[in-house]
Amino acid sequence: MNHYETVFILNPVLSEVQVKETVSKFEDFLTSKGAKMISKEDWGLKKLAYEIQNKKSGFYHLFEFQVSGEALLAFETEFRRDERVMRFLTVSLDKHAVAWAERRRAKLKESSKA
Repeated sequence: MNHYETVFILNPVLSEVQVKETVSKFEDFLTSKGAKMISKEDWGLKKLAYEIQNKKSGFYHLFEFQVSGEALLAFETEFRRDERVMRFLTVSLDKHAVAWAERRRAKLKESSKA
């Protein structure tokens, strides 16, 4: 099982319910393929650096997970088929990136307690 991180941007015209449905759809898809979800973050509505599909903002989400390479191909195909997804990027994490992600999560957890 390889370690991956995916950031995806959803269309800003979606309602809060539609955003949650879309995020849970992709999470369910991953878990159905045997993925182990490590972290899931909602970064909220953010302004884009440049327009995508004539939109100036989008809902950002991050998934960190472990899954086989074959399942990843099907996962990315699902992103391409869903019209609610404006952009996505999946990267493979090496041991240093995994350690950095753990520190980032710990830092986020500390700041949310304060």
